[in-house]
Amino acid sequence: MSQRVGVIGAGAWGTALAQMLASDGREVLLWAYEPELVETINAGHRNPLYLPSAELNPTIRATGDMGDFAETDIVLGVTPAQVLGTVLASLPRSPRDLVLCSKGIEAGSGRLMNEVARAACPDSAVAVLSGPTFAHEVAAGLPTAVTLACSGGEAQWERLVSAIARPSFRPYYSDDVTGAEIGGAIKNVLAIACGLVEGLGLGHNARAALIARGMAEMLRFGAALGARAETLSGLCGMGDVVLTCTSTSSRNFSLGKALGEGASAAELMADRRTVAEGAHTAPVLAKLSKDRGIAMPITAAVQAILDGAAPGDVVARLLARRLKRERDI
Repeated sequence: MSQRVGVIGAGAWGTALAQMLASDGREVLLWAYEPELVETINAGHRNPLYLPSAELNPTIRATGDMGDFAETDIVLGVTPAQVLGTVLASLPRSPRDLVLCSKGIEAGSGRLMNEVARAACPDSAVAVLSGPTFAHEVAAGLPTAVTLACSGGEAQWERLVSAIARPSFRPYYSDDVTGAEIGGAIKNVLAIACGLVEGLGLGHNARAALIARGMAEMLRFGAALGARAETLSGLCGMGDVVLTCTSTSSRNFSLGKALGEGASAAELMADRRTVAEGAHTAPVLAKLSKDRGIAMPITAAVQAILDGAAPGDVVARLLARRLKRERDI
């Protein structure tokens, strides 16, 4: 019997995942917050708000009623990270696989998304899907590889991969849920930093150095929370950093670039329909790292600029840091 699959969140990423899942003719339920978007997707098979480039498969059915998910076997949670807990709390309780595709850390609580999901949906078996994924490429069927980290081990992996894998969408197994989440959250902050480098005209040398030192921060933070280094060196860490730290197709990179060119964070965030998750992750990540005594100077620099500090002054302070051995913090 085919597993019944639903996607919660009809932004660009959620819509792209629904499109990928429906590529073999499977029926996919897609929850959208906006009633008018539900109607548009069902009537015209398009999402003009968030993924206008894709003509959606007719087997995708949009809904605004979370009760429609009562019979689903697998649910992908793809809302913005800061509202994931609130949205999941309205999901009908049922033993099912819940695959988290939102990347971030909850502001205020400092919880990773898997912790948020376990509290909201205690009956669900949680997994995390993360990796280098631009939504428009996944929707177009271009080759993509991701990490699928399963809290339920290989048995859960076998259930999920049979429903999620496609010829051009290749999940790789991990049981390191924490590592998969940390990679996806921190790479967004690093992408803002790389965008700043671009906007300030600091050159490719600076961006390469920032990526390398940013990975050092990711590995330090991951180790403190029990993540494995090999996870963060894979698709959900290094792979995602390579993608989002080098392209203006990344919302976080574009935000950083605009900040480097002189725009204010408040103006940029107010004007964005889509969410640059790194702007929400940076403050909580900076606080967590400070509280735990983890050196993360790039993260702190991004947070200072988001708070209104002059980018040039922040960069000058970074360049004035004491010289040391590379393996030292």
